Amino acid sequence: MANQKKISSRILLPEVVTKIKNLELIARHIVEGFLVGLHKSPFHGFSVEFSQHRQYMPGDSIRHIDWKVYAKTTRYYIKQYEEETNVNAYLLLDISGSMGYQSTTVNKLQYATYLAAALAYLMLKQRDAIGMATFSREMRLFLPAKSTPSYLKLILRQLNALQAEPEISSISETMHKMAEKIKRRGLILLFSDFLFEPPEAILQGLQHFRYYGHEVLVFNILDPRDASFEFGDEATFIDLETTESLKTHPLFLMEEYRKQFDEFIGTLQNQCRQMQIDFETIFTDESFDKALLKYLVKRQKLY
Repeated sequence: MANQKKISSRILLPEVVTKIKNLELIARHIVEGFLVGLHKSPFHGFSVEFSQHRQYMPGDSIRHIDWKVYAKTTRYYIKQYEEETNVNAYLLLDISGSMGYQSTTVNKLQYATYLAAALAYLMLKQRDAIGMATFSREMRLFLPAKSTPSYLKLILRQLNALQAEPEISSISETMHKMAEKIKRRGLILLFSDFLFEPPEAILQGLQHFRYYGHEVLVFNILDPRDASFEFGDEATFIDLETTESLKTHPLFLMEEYRKQFDEFIGTLQNQCRQMQIDFETIFTDESFDKALLKYLVKRQKLY
């Protein structure tokens, strides 16, 4: 069983996934590989239903119970019709310049794109409603949440076209606008490296979502070198958002950089925990199953 789990994780590594050229096939590969691993792991009890049913909840009308399913499973399931959805979810992606940085197989935006595509695929199969927004200095795209199967192709087409823009991000401002734009309570999935913006501003934007009753799951997408600062003896750093450059010896800066970086991420993690926001740091050389499991745990708690 442990061997099968390891094999499943390996097939979800970015260097394997990038060999697939079609984004829809990538999304399906990630989700199906994840589900195989899930059933072979201690988390096999999680329910991921792709059928037109959902579990009976107190308050549901018994006239919608599917008695044929009950006869086979001894569990109560409600027939779920086309217009019914469980969750309104929005994928919010940072496409600013720093998301284009890459020291592994994929850059941060590519990793976020593959993860967002897999989540969209999974959620639409579960009949959740999915919307999407992208931003750098300001909001670039907004798609309202829908649950129709055909909507997946539009989401994937927009994701496939994303490129990091040579601009400084404005995460907090975008979140304030998004919070005012989304009226129905739902789930916000935010993908960003959160670099170049004060933690106080980021946290204020996240708090705005919580004020309106949204659940929030943050994916802090980082390149391994964002945390390690492991470079050569001498290096020229070019800011991908301002194009400013600095020639220096990284070894002299490493200790202080790591200290400030850990403090920055620690502040975000601790404050998010206090606001009941899930904050998960994901590196671009990690398997996608870590993020999908985090989503599934969050999804199980929602309603």
